[in-house]
Order: sequence, then C-alpha cells, then structure tokens
Amino acid sequence: MQFIDQADIEVQAGKGGDGIVTFRREKYVPAGGPAGGNGGRGGSVILRSDENLQTLLDFQYAYRFQAEKGQRGGPNNRTGANGSDRFIEVPCGTVVYDGETGECLGDLIEPGQTLCVAEGGKGGLGNRHFLSNHNRAPEYALPGKEGQYRRLRLELKLLAEVGIIGLPNAGKSTLLSVLSAAKPKINDYPFTTLVPNLGVVRKPTGDGTVFADIPGLVEGAHLGVGLGYDFLRHIERTRLLVHVVDVMAFDPVADYRTIQAELQAYEHGLENRPQILVLNKIDALGDDQEPIDAIAAEFEKILTSQSDRLPIIKISAVTQVGLDKLMDTVWQMLDSMEPVPAESTQ
Repeated sequence: MQFIDQADIEVQAGKGGDGIVTFRREKYVPAGGPAGGNGGRGGSVILRSDENLQTLLDFQYAYRFQAEKGQRGGPNNRTGANGSDRFIEVPCGTVVYDGETGECLGDLIEPGQTLCVAEGGKGGLGNRHFLSNHNRAPEYALPGKEGQYRRLRLELKLLAEVGIIGLPNAGKSTLLSVLSAAKPKINDYPFTTLVPNLGVVRKPTGDGTVFADIPGLVEGAHLGVGLGYDFLRHIERTRLLVHVVDVMAFDPVADYRTIQAELQAYEHGLENRPQILVLNKIDALGDDQEPIDAIAAEFEKILTSQSDRLPIIKISAVTQVGLDKLMDTVWQMLDSMEPVPAESTQ
C-alpha cells in the first residue's frame, strides 16, 4: 500500500432549496392566501475519522466532494426536503487546514470524530413567510443560499506514543521488527525505509503501545534534504523518542548531534521531547567492548551538561541483547510522563 500523508481536496456544500410563490385555492376556502413553502437546507460536507484507514491515498484519485442540494418548497406550506450531508472518511490523526488561509480547522484523532468543513446553504423563504397585515398577498419568495465552498489541505500525523529516530542504517527498522510484529523492509543501504512503519509493542500488562520508525532523517532534513522534512511531522504526536545511534559509524557523537540539530531546527517542541539514547550494534566487535564503552563514556560527558539527562542503553537489535533494559526504561518513562500538549501537534 502506498503511503500518502498529504492531500489537497475541494469541498462544496449543497445549495439551499428555493422558496416558492403559490396561493391556496380550495373549494369552500374563499380566502386561502399565500401558501408557498420554504426550501430545504443544503447538505453539509463533514469529515469523519476512521481507524481502519492508514493513509490519504484515496484522495489522489478523488479530490472533489459535493453534498446534495436542498429541495424547493412545495404548495400548501410544505417545506422542501433537506439535502443529505456528505461524509468523507479520513484516517485518525488527520489535521485539516483551510487551503486559502492556512488556518487549522480541526484535528481528527479519535475514531468516529467528525468535523464540518462546509456548511450547507439555508433554504429560501416561501411567500407564506411574508404574509402581514400590510401585505395580504405577497407575490415573491427568496432563493436558497449557496453552500459553502472550501479548498482544504489534509495532513496525516501518525498516532504513535514512541518514535524511533536516527540516521539511515542506524538500525531503526531492525529494532522495530524485533520489538513488534511489524515487517519493515531492511537492508544495508541508506533510505531502505521510505515510509514510516508502525508496530504495536506489548507491555508486560498486555496493553499495546504504538511505536513508529521514522525514516530519512539526515542533516538538513528540516529544509527538505533527504526524506526527513516529509516525515518529521510524524514525530510531533509522540510522547517519547528513542534515538538510535550506530556505534560502528565513523563518528557516533557527530551523528547524534546531527539529529538533535534537526529536531531543534524543526521546532514544534521536538527538541524538548523526552528521549532515550540507544547505542546499537554492540555485537559488531564481539567480546571486545572497550571501544563501545569509550563511546558511551563520551556520551556521558556530553549528556551530564544537560538539565534532563538522557538514559543511555547499549543494545544489539540483531542479537536482541539489551532489549529488556530498553523496554523497562521505555515503560517507566511513559508511565511518568504527561500527554503531549495539543498545541504541539498542530
């Protein structure tokens, strides 16, 4: 399935039905008077979140949506039928923006949550409405009002509590695959992972927590370099970041600083998001752990200067060494944290 996380659509609410001009003419009713009914309300366009959808792919093929028009009024003061509302299903985690002004109209997080993005037009008034002592036989009615038209920009931000970040080939996808039932594509060249991968990791209590493997973060990602700009938004909803560093890289500390600089430049509060630093691939040197201990000690010096010191955990995702300690730390930190503030997800 192709992963699409942005889409532009157009929505048109239904026009209200016209009011009509008619007079009541019945036997034994010599002064029937005006009897034109009002038009019905036009249908509105409503977005509704669906937990079974994962991408915005459908909007690549259908991007214009229109609700039904209201029916015109009828004789004998009958009001026209209202137009049916048009419901558009979107994935949970979709943020809706006005395409003209950029204003955020809503954020659909919970399954079944709805957002009216275009109001249907009001029905016009029939001539019965204008009856008065000064005008006993009005011969005019009002047309229905046009429904609201809008251009919208939809952005999908994945709903995951834990985001796995790091440079390409740090072992993010491998880590997700051993922690969950996810089966991401894994290979030994950069940008193997081209889309975010989600996996559900079970807690000891049996509850599930969603982890997301965020691909393509490189230096300059916040400016559009590599794949990172497109996927940095998916980190915004996470409560905790697991920063994976390859200890076999040329300069693991520089790699760490590269990712931290990108989070800082992207803003949206990501630079302050709680993190766990994971030193991966400790199996590569076999029993000789001295170089890895030296790298860990270097990170210790760097992180002791920070107000919130990051936990440092050494693992091998391939051989699954150190994963129990990692997961214990993840659960402890999640249990002690507050939910991410709403303003940081928009």
